[in-house]
Parts: sequence; structure tokens; C-alpha cells
Amino acid sequence: MKAFRVTGQINKPRLNTPFARELLADKSEHAVEKVYAEIGSRHRVKRCHITISDVKEVTAEEIQNPILKKIVSGE
Repeated sequence: MKAFRVTGQINKPRLNTPFARELLADKSEHAVEKVYAEIGSRHRVKRCHITISDVKEVTAEEIQNPILKKIVSGE
């Protein structure tokens, strides 16, 4: 599995919040689907209110999440 960083914005009438989420997925499409599911579940946001601006694969050195970094590096 690869590590991806998905960045975007939540656009609700009273909430405009940028986000960056790092996660493991096989393909970038799977990473986007997982972000839609997690943000929609946690913040009660419909998919039409979530704008994905960038999806990029990151190396183990670029990962900022310490838990994900340990999983990827194999420690």
C-alpha cells in the first residue's frame, strides 16, 4: 500500500475549512473515496460540499502523521 496526501476544502454555508489528510491506499482513487467517507462521517458533510484540490503520493520521509510514518517504515 502507498501513502497519499489529499488536500482540499469543506464548503458549507457557515464552514469553509481547508484540510490535508494522509492515508494509506492502493490507488489515488481509493484515497479520494476514503477521504470523502471519513470527512462526511465526522463532519456530516455531503460529497458535493467537499472539494478535492490535490492528491499526491508521498514518500516515507515526507509523511507528517507519526502513526502512519511508523506503519510505512515498518517499525
